[in-house]
Amino acid sequence: MTNVRTNMFIASWLCIILASGLVFTGPMGLVVGAPIGLAGAILLLFAIARVDEPTPMSEKAIGEWAPEGVEMPEGVGGSVMFRVDTTLDDPIKTSILCGNCGDVTWKDGKRPSNFTCPACETELWDHPEEEE
Repeated sequence: MTNVRTNMFIASWLCIILASGLVFTGPMGLVVGAPIGLAGAILLLFAIARVDEPTPMSEKAIGEWAPEGVEMPEGVGGSVMFRVDTTLDDPIKTSILCGNCGDVTWKDGKRPSNFTCPACETELWDHPEEEE
């Protein structure tokens, strides 16, 4: 279902406008217009409260995704910041963004236990105890 929220806005405003016209036509118009106006107001509240579902990414877009290669600020105590992203679906690939030089490196599989940036030769981490 697409554009549900937009359709709810349009329907609610049409109900409110129709009701406001009917209310001033006479006693019978008030009997018909008041429920339509209330329904329009309730529908408007539902439209405002509704959150649009994000459009899912295509398989192609997921496969082509890559982090932007930007330099990152220094971390606490002058340490080099880095970013690691690992895909959850097959094929499992890991991207590593070096915050020192902004280089993005791709590795097959999960996050390695140690890594040195090939562009600037900065050691980003060395945790051999994390190996599975």
